[in-house]
Amino acid sequence: MLKEFKEFAMRGNVLDMAVGIIIGAAFGTIITSLVSDVIMPPIGLLLGNVDFSNIFAVLKEGKIAGPYASVAAAKAAGAVTVNVGVFINTIINFLIVAFAIFLLIRTVNRFKKQEVAPPAVPTTKECSFCFTAIPIKANRCPNCTSELKKT
Repeated sequence: MLKEFKEFAMRGNVLDMAVGIIIGAAFGTIITSLVSDVIMPPIGLLLGNVDFSNIFAVLKEGKIAGPYASVAAAKAAGAVTVNVGVFINTIINFLIVAFAIFLLIRTVNRFKKQEVAPPAVPTTKECSFCFTAIPIKANRCPNCTSELKKT
């Protein structure tokens, strides 16, 4: 059983998938940093010094009563929160990753050679008398028994 698993794991598709998952995880980390450290601070600045990662609603007060300055402070106090800002950051992460994957797939599809299959050689022809399909090599129509011209 171990030998079969080793053969399965060493197949090209499994290794390609593993490499893809690892690169995807690293890419996700980069995109998360891009959104939280590069994109959202200027947007927050334009909207009046809003820190999106700290937009939250308190559902239940913690051991220490609010108001809480940040999500971390609310969590430390034991409050139950809905983290809307973190959700907005996650949506933006997803949109950037989806757009990057779209661009990658679009580029790969452009570079793929679109092989045009040669037209199929006809195997039948139409009888000029009864208009039924007959084999291309036929000299006489099997339906109307007309003698056909050789082409």
